[in-house]
Amino acid sequence: MSPYRTINPATGKTEKVFDLHDDKEMLARLETAHQFWEGDWRRRTIAQRRDIMLKAAEILRRDKEKHARLISIEMGKILPEAIAEISLSADILAYYAEKAETFLAPRELPVSQGHASVTSEPLGIIYCVEPWNFPYYQLARVAAPNLMAGNVVMVKHAPGVPQCAVAFEALFREAGAPAGAYTNLFITNDQSEKLIERPEIRGVALTGSERAGSAVAGQAGRALKKSTMELGGSDAFIVLDDADLDTVVPLAVQARMSNNGQVCTAAKRMIVHKSLVEEFTSRLKVAINDFKYGDPLEQGVTHGPMSSQVAMEHAVAQVEKAVAHGASLVVGGKRIEREGFFMKAAILTNLTKDNPIFYQEIFGPVAIIHSVGSEDEAVALANDSPYGLGGSIQTSNVERGRRMAARIDTGMVFINSATGSAPDLPFGGIKNSGYGRELSEFGIEEFLNRKLVHTP
Repeated sequence: MSPYRTINPATGKTEKVFDLHDDKEMLARLETAHQFWEGDWRRRTIAQRRDIMLKAAEILRRDKEKHARLISIEMGKILPEAIAEISLSADILAYYAEKAETFLAPRELPVSQGHASVTSEPLGIIYCVEPWNFPYYQLARVAAPNLMAGNVVMVKHAPGVPQCAVAFEALFREAGAPAGAYTNLFITNDQSEKLIERPEIRGVALTGSERAGSAVAGQAGRALKKSTMELGGSDAFIVLDDADLDTVVPLAVQARMSNNGQVCTAAKRMIVHKSLVEEFTSRLKVAINDFKYGDPLEQGVTHGPMSSQVAMEHAVAQVEKAVAHGASLVVGGKRIEREGFFMKAAILTNLTKDNPIFYQEIFGPVAIIHSVGSEDEAVALANDSPYGLGGSIQTSNVERGRRMAARIDTGMVFINSATGSAPDLPFGGIKNSGYGRELSEFGIEEFLNRKLVHTP
């Protein structure tokens, strides 16, 4: 039975099922992509690729609600957040369309003898494994830079968002990209491993869990393929003693609870100075109690369902385990008794280092609040994690925040905002959060042949 199916998380009902691509179909699509890259796409000018990318961005903006509704129906994101995701995805396509020529321009090197230059040339087919929590944005992050660089892209999207996967492929076809430029695949993990072994695949990118990243990175390594991995996170949201809670608390709600907390860079650990922690916790509880749960397509709903029954049950079980080992549950943390996969947002406190949840990522609407007495204590706690994706610092003194940011072991630090994303900001982490970068000029550089040309 195919795992690629739309199960509406607001109702729990299966709405659509898609057949798997068998090995014959997978290899036929691989051959189409490879032949297209060899005979056409790599030889096109940047201007020719730009026209297609700008057209795709235009179509996405024109039909943003149509695409956003697919996100809401397949993984439960409320419609305003889904529309924002579509807009960001279009911005990413347009950004690389406009900036690729600058990013890919040949560079002359200052050398002691002769003349040396480096050109940026495409590698071929880049194979991407992408997650369900941002079904369009994640695709835009890999498609835009690689297609503009002259690579072609094949994607295994998450099984829970197949309509989004099909629609994104159709978007590029409507924009004028021939078959083989962007290819969607409905394949199993075993088929995915076979594909990575193929010589036509020249790079592998994954966004997902540590488990998936470890497996796919190992497969890519054995096949001698360059890879990038954007994995889990347990970002610290540090609130210093000079922070303004009128500003910080709404930001904390956004940072942890948007997309129902199903965000790699969500503020999963709130590290608050002891002079503010009681009021901060009280205000956060009030905000959570004001959430309005319901169908994500319904106006006025602030929080839809979790993406799946498995996701909801796992987050609830993590809260229960934390409490069983001594943590305090301030609010929420239970399944909401109604049709669909709804969970009441939660706050946990008194989570000590011996608690089995202390080092885990909770991929759901659960804020964990820690109290600290100093900057040094906040930095030590922020860095005491196997993850190193993002994080933020809330302070009335920006210079203080910058000094502190230099001590945080992550790929990204945001001062006086939530960890965010924009086309021109590099995105990625260190430690168990993976390696490599997406977005900005760094994102287009990951899968290039930087060819040296030297003359005496």
